Amino acid sequence: MTQGGTIETTARRRLRSLRLARGWSLDELARRSYIGASTISRIETGNRRVALDQLVSLAHALETTVDALLAEDDADDVVIKPLRDEVRGVTVWMLTRPDDPTGRIVAKMRLPAHRRSAEPRVHPGRDWFYVLEGTALLQLGGRDVVVEAGQAAEFDCMTPHWILGHGGPVDVLTIFDRHGERAHLHEG
Repeated sequence: MTQGGTIETTARRRLRSLRLARGWSLDELARRSYIGASTISRIETGNRRVALDQLVSLAHALETTVDALLAEDDADDVVIKPLRDEVRGVTVWMLTRPDDPTGRIVAKMRLPAHRRSAEPRVHPGRDWFYVLEGTALLQLGGRDVVVEAGQAAEFDCMTPHWILGHGGPVDVLTIFDRHGERAHLHEG
């Protein structure tokens, strides 16, 4: 038994949470899993037991594993203890788990001040950041945008962009999608 009930109760809650996190209707999950929407609804509400073959299909459609759907809740799993990492001179603290079902990556980043501009990058998706401390210089297309502490910026990543510390290092809280994570937090 888990803290919230049976393993099946945990699986039901996780199925619904993953579906809603993706913004999917019951019909969309039904289309992707080849299980009827009414059956999925009854599974999620506890009016039907979930069969192993259904669990496999649902896990596959939700891009997770059966193990992840059935794993017991762990009280220690609530707190994220970010590790400090350095990527191309930028200090990064990852604030989400690698398997976050939303596909978003939240990180705190300390960007050093630069005397010269970095090479702007382009990738699919949108980026968002909030300046915690310092001032950021967002190079966006052919213009420079100054973003002060307490301000946020959001933009389409198909516009060439880069964020630099302006007049000193800057600490930002940022949200990337998977495309942004690959472009900004991995070497290459």
